[in-house]
Amino acid sequence: MSVKAFKLVSAVEREMLMGDKNFINIECIECCGKNLYIGTNDCFIYHFMLDEKVSTAGKITFAATKQLHKYLGLKKPVSELKAASALTRLLVLCDNTITLVNMINLEPVPTGARIKGAVTFTLNENPVSGDPFCVEVCIISVKRRTIQMFMVFEDRVQIVKEVFTPEQPCAVAVDGYYLCLALTTQYIILNYNTGVSQDLFPYCSDEKRPIVKRIGRQEFLLAGPGGLGMFATVDGISQRAPVHWSENVIGAALCFPYVVALDDEFITVHSMLDQQQKQTLPFKEGHILQDFEGKVIVATNKGVYILVPLPLEKQIQDLLASQRVEEALVLAKGARRNIPKEKFQV
Repeated sequence: MSVKAFKLVSAVEREMLMGDKNFINIECIECCGKNLYIGTNDCFIYHFMLDEKVSTAGKITFAATKQLHKYLGLKKPVSELKAASALTRLLVLCDNTITLVNMINLEPVPTGARIKGAVTFTLNENPVSGDPFCVEVCIISVKRRTIQMFMVFEDRVQIVKEVFTPEQPCAVAVDGYYLCLALTTQYIILNYNTGVSQDLFPYCSDEKRPIVKRIGRQEFLLAGPGGLGMFATVDGISQRAPVHWSENVIGAALCFPYVVALDDEFITVHSMLDQQQKQTLPFKEGHILQDFEGKVIVATNKGVYILVPLPLEKQIQDLLASQRVEEALVLAKGARRNIPKEKFQV
């Protein structure tokens, strides 16, 4: 039995992005408030404003208005985008270099500040510096078995730490001083301040894409062996039972109380409260699934969609109507404990 927890709504259709140019593909996305940024394989960044509209019947749609697009001039794909709204900066990874651009006009900062030699990067959402006018950036370096930590300001960058790993890292998430790393054969937690590391569990990155996602303070979600979505704290323990994914999950996102996963055919929704699968949405050719401040966005090579959560009160009413009282109680209890009252009420 399923719960209708989310509805899939189109946000940016292919005509808005590429017209009749079939060779253009979406490589990455970033969303900050109403600002949606899309990086493409032909070295462009597109900026859209997303407006949510609610009909009298309660149906939610999104209207995307294109603001501008910018060619980076490198003839390489834009690999990753991350917004640093406090600095009005967008961090852009292209050709192993992270460039700082203005979030509004997409122009590079006049100082030309950049981080070179990055394979991938992430932001520390639980920063340790205490400076509100800087963001902490963690990169997997092109140097073998090397992680680097940077402080990024409005117009300059500063390296603060270089950490060597026992194997080649291929994915990373950060919380405070803790790095959660997918290495070649295992996941580990590494405190980059003390150098102390903790093995989590084995994993073969050659066979499957690793997933490492920070889901809350000192807690991560990982793609484990046997198609399991595993939870791990910075102490190397799991406080929740795993969720059962398919073997070929390529992305995961969090929208409490749900964990959302993407494979090559479906979007699946599991509850973090009882680990049960609650919803399956057919979705072919998806390759990006991310959450941004509670907004879950999924994309194919050609279009962007938003998973709109149904009000929890409606979900609880539907469960009760289906005589699934126990599930309704678990959801109501979990929702009231973890979600602000105004979000819970319709």
